[in-house]
Amino acid sequence: MVKHLRVEQEEKFEIVEKWFLKDLKMIDGKEADADNPYFDMHFHRVYSLEAYSCASKYTFARTLNKLNETYLKKDLKIVNFDDTYLNDDSIWSSNNRDCLVLMRICFYAFNLLCLSLCPLS
Repeated sequence: MVKHLRVEQEEKFEIVEKWFLKDLKMIDGKEADADNPYFDMHFHRVYSLEAYSCASKYTFARTLNKLNETYLKKDLKIVNFDDTYLNDDSIWSSNNRDCLVLMRICFYAFNLLCLSLCPLS
């Protein structure tokens, strides 16, 4: 865990606490169907944390899950998260793909608009 400090014009980051991924037992998103940045991380004790936003909470959970799959391959329970946004293979996951999805939707909408305005002769 890092503490962010701002001293005049300078920003500093201080490491407050460290955890090992191998000791993480569960990540609890608290509410899967609400825009809620709060979540719990279960180690030898439970740490209640607040992310910057709900999107950053999901990004953090996806990152931990990917690290676990790559290096530890242990059973990491992730509960109270919407699986649609949690899975990396989902089209709606916001891992820099949301702009691509939006561009495709706009492209198809523009094509439909152009086709509907073309005269049928």
